[in-house]
Amino acid sequence: MEFTELRYQDPRTKTYLGSPSIVRAPDGSLVASHDYFGAGCPRNSEHEESLSSIYRSDDNGGTWKNITHLENAYWGTLFVHMGVLYHFGVSQQYGSIVIRRSDDSGFTWTHPRDEKSGLLFRGGYFHENPNYHCAPVPVIVHSGRIWRAFEDCIGTVWGSGFAAFVISADENADLLQASSWTMSNKLQFDTKLIPAGVEPVREWGWLEGNVVAMPDGSLKDILRLHSWMPGKAAMLSISRDGRTVSFDPSNGFFDMPGHHSKFTIRRDTKSKKYISLVNATMKDTRYWARDTLSLAASEDCIHWRIVRELINDDQKLSPDDSRKFTGFQYVDWQFDDNDILYLVRTGYDGAHNFHDANRITFHRLKTYSSVIS
Repeated sequence: MEFTELRYQDPRTKTYLGSPSIVRAPDGSLVASHDYFGAGCPRNSEHEESLSSIYRSDDNGGTWKNITHLENAYWGTLFVHMGVLYHFGVSQQYGSIVIRRSDDSGFTWTHPRDEKSGLLFRGGYFHENPNYHCAPVPVIVHSGRIWRAFEDCIGTVWGSGFAAFVISADENADLLQASSWTMSNKLQFDTKLIPAGVEPVREWGWLEGNVVAMPDGSLKDILRLHSWMPGKAAMLSISRDGRTVSFDPSNGFFDMPGHHSKFTIRRDTKSKKYISLVNATMKDTRYWARDTLSLAASEDCIHWRIVRELINDDQKLSPDDSRKFTGFQYVDWQFDDNDILYLVRTGYDGAHNFHDANRITFHRLKTYSSVIS
């Protein structure tokens, strides 16, 4: 497997690498981030995982340098808005919603100390509600507003505790001002939707949503669905003013390859097709594993097809061991002229298991238009 290694973490540290994000910075460099999790990783005063690291590449991804760290910054998305670089996520695992601004393409960052400097919505102490959650998912501008999806993990019950919502602000507002932002209602997965004869479990739920503008101009929150409905993702509707999310079970479930792992959806402005990098195989899009990464495309963001396998496990492991110890997952990616740049949370060659990644790796798909046509 060909890749450029952004970071390696020895599994003996019991610290693992998560939440990769990548963007082309205002000065033309590439900037990337990731965080840390696991029993051995750094913790803050609430004993929560909370550290992120920032990297730069001045040669289009050929080499990378770690330039700084962000404390109380977790599950964050890097994005550029009006020529300024931001890091947008939560303060810790199940923390407050926070945003940081960098005016020098990643070297220095603001600190969200209060509601006038990037502390947008306060979470509870440790696991007291609210417990804000997210992943490095897209931040988009649509109809004059800037949008991002989050969840509240009520009671920190992974799965059924997740309540999906979105926040938005006027695109011209000061994004570090809490007063600029509107939060929608919070919507949990309805256990009445579980098929007859299937026993409900705590893990049923939706998470890691993508705000997506549909072909008709409406906004949706498209979420990973953790369930025993093979191949299904979930789609919530977002009101125009950003105050309401709703779910219609008659059309809210749809087939999505790689539905069981975090995915990022973006729309190609040239072809108008939607693109996502997903954990699915060419033979069976219901395959519950992360040892293969594929490119998926859709004309309407509802009907998806796998168009190319990008990475697979070349270690000559048995199928069972490959699923256990190899993961190409939680991919963040960007269009870059004719190419797609993508950053991968990678469990490979000595990882503790597929989930507990020991590498963050950088990849480039050249001339992507020839793949999705």
